[in-house]
Amino acid sequence: MAEITLREGPLSGAKVAILIESDYFEPEIHYYQRRFAEEGADVHFLTRLWGQNEITFYGHEWRAPFDAHESLENVDDETLRSYSAVIVPSGMVSDRLRFTEDVNQLAPAAALLKRAFAEPGILKGIICHGFWLLASIPETIRGRKVVCHNNLVGDVRNMGAEYVDSDVVVDGDDLVTGRTGMHAHLFARQLIDLLADRRDLAPASQAPA
Repeated sequence: MAEITLREGPLSGAKVAILIESDYFEPEIHYYQRRFAEEGADVHFLTRLWGQNEITFYGHEWRAPFDAHESLENVDDETLRSYSAVIVPSGMVSDRLRFTEDVNQLAPAAALLKRAFAEPGILKGIICHGFWLLASIPETIRGRKVVCHNNLVGDVRNMGAEYVDSDVVVDGDDLVTGRTGMHAHLFARQLIDLLADRRDLAPASQAPA
């Protein structure tokens, strides 16, 4: 992928983390890569690197390559809080990232997401089959309004969430969910608007330099 140049915008200085793995949905991931940058956000794609410096993943539709070099296992609390949003995309990304060698331990990606849900200052975005990653941490969405792919409605209800039949659903001020990867543009628009609103409401002492 070509390097994306940041521009000044309402999200200038904000950091957005997006999880990535193989069998990603190319139209969605490539859209996020450019769309958030258009608003000035610094976009980071996090994955499990398995001790390597970089891994090339391949998309589901056209096997398009995507080079990932940021480890989600190296995210300490300070770094996690530096992200304005953490997004779990559609496709097989979450299914691959929920693998754990020890079934009595959370997968690193699930553990990261659980920590993100404990931080109200981080906007969480889950779309389509992204809910697979939450299967081992159902308490994060129990009692919350969400939308997901039709194939996962039973799953989110079993997690204790309230399914809402809408393309995009906002619950509280820190959770945005989307129906499918084909709704990525609506999902991203809602995330951008909420992030911009948060920055507008932030005290002057917390505004970006």
